[in-house]
Amino acid sequence: MVLETNLYFALIVIGALLLLIEAINPGFFFAVPGTTMIVLGVMFLMGIDVFSSAWGILIGVAAALIAASLSVLLYRRLSPDQLPTTMSRDSLVGKEGKVLVEVKSDDLSGKVSISGVELSARSTKRILSPGTTIRVISSEGVHVIVEEVR
Repeated sequence: MVLETNLYFALIVIGALLLLIEAINPGFFFAVPGTTMIVLGVMFLMGIDVFSSAWGILIGVAAALIAASLSVLLYRRLSPDQLPTTMSRDSLVGKEGKVLVEVKSDDLSGKVSISGVELSARSTKRILSPGTTIRVISSEGVHVIVEEVR
């Protein structure tokens, strides 16, 4: 009896640790099993042995499914509505933005803002002053090549 009770508490503790890991490093890998382990541990402590009969198995599976479903619903409410945006240098070709720091054709100290992202840039020919509207025409390595929009 003591061994069984310890196992039930172990289920609850392991489930709580899985939820803690999920909270520290979100990714929805540990939330469902953690919640399910907690629910099953509590059920065992309440005297519901999910392995003793067909009804016990049915109740255990139903409780685990409900706990997993509630975990998914709660996680959806807590997680951001949209995925983070990713941007490659090549996907910027043709996009417009503004010069933040003077952009020259012969050095990479210039900075532009495109879609709210600050990028290192150089111009095709002339010096572009801060505030100038630009368009990306290509990318080279870690910077973009821009020209003034006329």
